[in-house]
Amino acid sequence: MNQTGRLYAVMNKRLSDRPFLAGDFYSIADIACYPWIVPYERQGQNLQDFPHLKRWFEAIQQRPATLRAYVKAEEFKAQQASVEESPSLLFNQSAATIKT
Repeated sequence: MNQTGRLYAVMNKRLSDRPFLAGDFYSIADIACYPWIVPYERQGQNLQDFPHLKRWFEAIQQRPATLRAYVKAEEFKAQQASVEESPSLLFNQSAATIKT
């Protein structure tokens, strides 16, 4: 957890004088880093300790594309194959079977 806290502190410092990780505009850096912060509680972190990171996290969390992505993820989880189907889906496949 010490390393996780250190990384949160690095991001918090980076966000202290800018709205997004790469500067004034939302970028691939924000898209890539946001999912790392989503499980902050399971990582033993408290966003109250990182006010700039907390502000950024809440802003990204409320973006329409982020909201849509997490709804899609929940839909995907709900549609996952049953345990019985999984081996046939995971194994016995080749490039030819995927292309068809």
